[in-house]
Amino acid sequence: MNKKLNTVLFILGATLFNVIVAVISFIILLILFTKFITPLIPPTGYQWGFTLIFLSSIAISIAVYRVVLRYFLDKIEIEKYFDPLFVKRPTKKPNS
Repeated sequence: MNKKLNTVLFILGATLFNVIVAVISFIILLILFTKFITPLIPPTGYQWGFTLIFLSSIAISIAVYRVVLRYFLDKIEIEKYFDPLFVKRPTKKPNS
């Protein structure tokens, strides 16, 4: 496999991992909310709880993604296996 394919597969895998972590954290938080918090609040407060659960699951997935990515980048030599996403273009020197 070449570096470009490795890069594309890594991006797809990392995105899939991030979505899976978000879904799992959403389900766990929703179960905890319905089990412990729902009996304590009136039904009009459920929408705020759902919104808070949704935003919290996104925040948790970002935090987990950063930790796992930092660990992965410490273990793997990036330049050896991956192609850079953004390449600096050479700047034209003005004629003086």
